[in-house]
Amino acid sequence: MTTLRTVDLDESGWLLDGGEPVPADRLDEHFGSVLTPPPWATDIIVYVHGWQTSPESAANAVTRLMALVEEQYESRSALYPALAARFAPWVVLLRWPSRSGAHLAGYRRIRDRAHALSAGGGHAGRVIGQLLGHLDTQRGNPGAAPVLASRSGQYLHLVGHSFGCRVLCEAVQWAAAERPGATLGWSRPGPGLPFTVDSLLLLQMAAPRDVFATVFTALADAPLRGPVVATYAERDWATGLWHRLAESRRGIGSQGIGTAPEPVSAIRMLSPTEAYALDALDHWFVSVDAGTVFTAGRGPAGSHSDHIRPETAHLLLSLADHSR
Repeated sequence: MTTLRTVDLDESGWLLDGGEPVPADRLDEHFGSVLTPPPWATDIIVYVHGWQTSPESAANAVTRLMALVEEQYESRSALYPALAARFAPWVVLLRWPSRSGAHLAGYRRIRDRAHALSAGGGHAGRVIGQLLGHLDTQRGNPGAAPVLASRSGQYLHLVGHSFGCRVLCEAVQWAAAERPGATLGWSRPGPGLPFTVDSLLLLQMAAPRDVFATVFTALADAPLRGPVVATYAERDWATGLWHRLAESRRGIGSQGIGTAPEPVSAIRMLSPTEAYALDALDHWFVSVDAGTVFTAGRGPAGSHSDHIRPETAHLLLSLADHSR
């Protein structure tokens, strides 16, 4: 059974506690009281949901995904030799107000909100940056392995869906560009912090294909030890048709990553019985064709939300495995 913690943001990206904003000088204290990773956890997974998602639906989605992860690990552990000893994830769900009308104006409104949560006076960059920094300083250090459940410490993975991918990228880039040394461990780890963010999995990202070359340019130098992995499926009409109508071009979730500061590796999403080779995922940017997997869904969004699949669980487990 997955242990789930939730973090709620308001429309400005500020942290809420019981519906009330947490004072700026109490952020670290609040994170310390509710978000200290337990010693039994081998991996920490931070999940950010996407468009048109209620708080209840967000919790249901990540719970379903982690149930598939558990089932996949228990039934096919041989595919993850580095996780063979034990895999015990601890999950943090970050929720933000993403509801709007299912129309073009609503799509644009939430697109702008996802961006404004960090840019244009928003606070999500600072809040999520401090959250990730707290997790990074509190998680187990491999140097103290004898007292940890995992001999390799606790690994940190970020997972976003739809506009939630933008929220994550805005925050990681903010941490990289604006507050060096104040949040994450950075891409050149210092003493006592031998790792940073170990993987960034972007499921059906609602953003232009060149966003890593034009907007999130700092991700190539961000506190990411592992790859930026983005899935796409042609039947994702939210990032295909809707994105084209809103931004005059189709998005990553429909066509994959276009240009980026580093070469983009293109692979297909594998079945839960096929192993991902290390050299398939060991790149700065990896574009994963999920067109034969993410196919279900009717209505204006198409298969945009068909990402809760065994194949997704397999990909996440493979990223965790290759992080070791």
